[in-house]
Amino acid sequence: MSDQMIVGIDPELKSKVSNLAMAEGKSISEVVRGLLLDYVRNRDIAAYVDDLWGRIGGKFVSRGIRPADIQKAIRAARAHK
Repeated sequence: MSDQMIVGIDPELKSKVSNLAMAEGKSISEVVRGLLLDYVRNRDIAAYVDDLWGRIGGKFVSRGIRPADIQKAIRAARAHK
């Protein structure tokens, strides 16, 4: 189930969005949902960091790097300061 949101926009903008959406075979709601999702994705730092750690972790695992190896590398780098 989804909630509804009422947004006031200029009639000219609504007409342009409607025409562009129709040309793409989308509804205005689909366009607005997509824009809102992009807005949140671009500003949700926690999700970005979680995704980044997931990708980095996957690369480490695929290369056989263990958490202990990472800790060892961190200690070695800090010792060189």
